[in-house]
Amino acid sequence: MSSSARLLRTVLLSAALTALLTMAASAATLGAGTVTADALRLRSVPDEAGDILATASGGVSVVVLEDSGDGWYKVNYNTVEGYMSADYLDVSTTAETDLGYGQVTAGGSSLALRGWAGTQYDKVASIPDGTVLALEGVCDGWYKVTYAGKSGYVSSDYITITTEPTVSAASSLGAEIVAYAEQYLGCPYAWGGNGPSSFDCSGFVKYVYAHFGYTLNRTASTQLNNGVAVSRDELQPGDLVFFKYASTSKPVSHVGIYVGDGVFIHASTEGEGVMYDQMDYGHYANIYVYARRIL
Repeated sequence: MSSSARLLRTVLLSAALTALLTMAASAATLGAGTVTADALRLRSVPDEAGDILATASGGVSVVVLEDSGDGWYKVNYNTVEGYMSADYLDVSTTAETDLGYGQVTAGGSSLALRGWAGTQYDKVASIPDGTVLALEGVCDGWYKVTYAGKSGYVSSDYITITTEPTVSAASSLGAEIVAYAEQYLGCPYAWGGNGPSSFDCSGFVKYVYAHFGYTLNRTASTQLNNGVAVSRDELQPGDLVFFKYASTSKPVSHVGIYVGDGVFIHASTEGEGVMYDQMDYGHYANIYVYARRIL
């Protein structure tokens, strides 16, 4: 290879590297943007000639989806995606501010609520797919949210901006029941345990519901007489789910509280006492028999 050819190759490689670094520096970021003008227009394209989709008042926060370059940000404002001038947006990758609502879109799986923004932090709860959450802030690509009384962070990769949900009183109370039950995760199992230091399965369910003013029967079999029957497809957080071991002649032999996304919480005779388990596959999928709604 001639010296001129080598020089040309070096120049081209250098230019390519510079382009890659420039692309990385302007890669899509997620943050919060505060409108600094009296009003700021949301446009259909990153250009002053773009159609006006909406107008945000001064001080309003928007979700910043990416830096589009040339002085424009791609944003979501009141569920509408468009572009706003970077000249009038104060953008931060970390902020605590009202960003509207987001729906969990995890492809049928639950979404981990973590103690801080990052997968290396402890999971404090599992949020069922489809749940709508108030977005309370953002931190390095994670939204700050509160679910079932617990604050934490969820990955923005699995959140779709949406409108404020219409929540029934029953479903809201169901989430509160699940949150209260989760406070006892890790509490040991003891046959005949009524809580709060230890539980058996029906004692746990009875104890949790008693906190909300509901009096349930004491055993799993007699709790089948509480509430109304619901199908598996209709399950909501807070519903009772029942299981039957092959070794018993009773109609059911175990009970837990449905959390969502095929997950339930119960006082288990094996493992960790009060714990989560899956009922869509594995052991409990094979022995599930009934569900009852108390609320």
